[in-house]
Amino acid sequence: MSDHKHSSVEKAGDELGEVAFVEDKATRLTPREKQDALKQALAIDPGVKSTSWPAFQLYLIVLVACCCSGDSGFDGTVMGGVNSMTQYQKYFGMNAAGAKTGIVFGIYTIGSLVGAIPASYLPDRFGRRASMFIGNAILIVGAITTGTAKTKSTFIGGRFLTGVGSATAGASAKSFLAEITPPQSRGLYLGLLNSFYYVGQMTATGMMVSTGNYNNNLSWRLPLFVQIVPAALNVIFVFLCPESPRWLYSVGKPEKARAILANLHSSTGDLNSPLINLEMYEIEETIRLGGGDKSWWDFRSLFRTAADRYRAWMVILIGAFGQLSGNGLITYFLPVLLNNAGITSQNRKLTLNFVNSVTSFIGALAGSASVDHIGRRKLLLISTGSLVCCLAIVTGLLSSTGTSARSSAGISFIYLFMVIFSFGWTPMQALYGAEVLSYEARAKGLAFLNLVAQASSCINTFALPVALEKLTWKVYIIFLAWDTFEFLVIYFTLVETKGLTLEEIEEVFAQPNPRKYSTENRERFLAANAA
Repeated sequence: MSDHKHSSVEKAGDELGEVAFVEDKATRLTPREKQDALKQALAIDPGVKSTSWPAFQLYLIVLVACCCSGDSGFDGTVMGGVNSMTQYQKYFGMNAAGAKTGIVFGIYTIGSLVGAIPASYLPDRFGRRASMFIGNAILIVGAITTGTAKTKSTFIGGRFLTGVGSATAGASAKSFLAEITPPQSRGLYLGLLNSFYYVGQMTATGMMVSTGNYNNNLSWRLPLFVQIVPAALNVIFVFLCPESPRWLYSVGKPEKARAILANLHSSTGDLNSPLINLEMYEIEETIRLGGGDKSWWDFRSLFRTAADRYRAWMVILIGAFGQLSGNGLITYFLPVLLNNAGITSQNRKLTLNFVNSVTSFIGALAGSASVDHIGRRKLLLISTGSLVCCLAIVTGLLSSTGTSARSSAGISFIYLFMVIFSFGWTPMQALYGAEVLSYEARAKGLAFLNLVAQASSCINTFALPVALEKLTWKVYIIFLAWDTFEFLVIYFTLVETKGLTLEEIEEVFAQPNPRKYSTENRERFLAANAA
């Protein structure tokens, strides 16, 4: 760091606790220099204690936002379980697999694709909280429509609305948490956001173990209604939460933005803490240079420069790979896979579906707690490489008719596959896209992320029912080859963002080779700090 910049940072301990370079709007620091500044600011103001009242406020705020993930978690496993119920199949004249089933599953995905439109407009126009509220209100209408449907067309219409609402609320929640949580714990909180997907799964699958024994249509209707609960909790409490400081600054309310950061990030609540001054400076610098893009239809900010295009590639990678790694096969069609493995009892299939939700949730929590320690890049490499090994074993065990012990072993590795996937990919699906996108493009970029994810999910919901019907166990071979390809792409292109503020991450992507810069410079920087 230059003498001028170094002396500027050292002034952080003066009366107002100001970081001097904040006053020099012409000075721009590199990621390494900003990391130095953040480290020195944290030495003076280490942030709120985990047992303090501001920390509990943040926990409650995170919980309200996590409801946006919990409600979306109902869809895959609810429909997977409902789809295996003979009561549902008889009512609508459906089969567990095939083209008609693909339409029922896929219409939710179509709704999520349509939801990219409000998800790209509402958060920047009305704020992150309003967008979560509107999305969950739409989801509630859809859940009521689905749960009370008398005809297949009404049922499909309700699923379309739940897709629109879930996509709108989910994208807004990711922006909201990325912008309101401290950088040193952002990975944990965003990981928890996506992990709450499994709270929805556990609730739904656990309930279906009981309702599946009913001899009437409540067996499948009641689980569909439960999706309303997390959405309603968000609708009731979201406006009791503070708004995103970055959004407030972008609409000309810097005082409110500073007050929120001071309350949630500073150990003293000091408006002029060096930590708060640094965060405010970086927000101002980003918005001043990038602008606040309010044209909801204009997605050029995602592709304008080489850095923007690299960020967009990271979004595409996370969105597509996060849906096509084989997780959709298990999430939506585990009961079908169990049937193919020789398990035909409806009650046992519903019970095993519930167990899968529990074990996947444990994996997701472990990944969320680890992502800030292991790092983003290493976490995905470890998990994706392990998925390849798991699929190879599953393919070998279930490739032909064998003993019950062989089938049980194959099913065990299917469960292990989801634990590993949840450990690596679940926290990263919420965290990484929100991290790598610039403020200007964050709302649109997350809407674009959802667009990519749902377009990829169309393969799961439309093609997999037919593939399972025609190919049975050979579907595992397809995902084995694909996950090997994913591992190579991640190794050569994924950028490490561990420990950097959102604004510092933008500087990394401005380098000629962001992936190389993020790994090689980080190692030298950490070695220098350890010396």
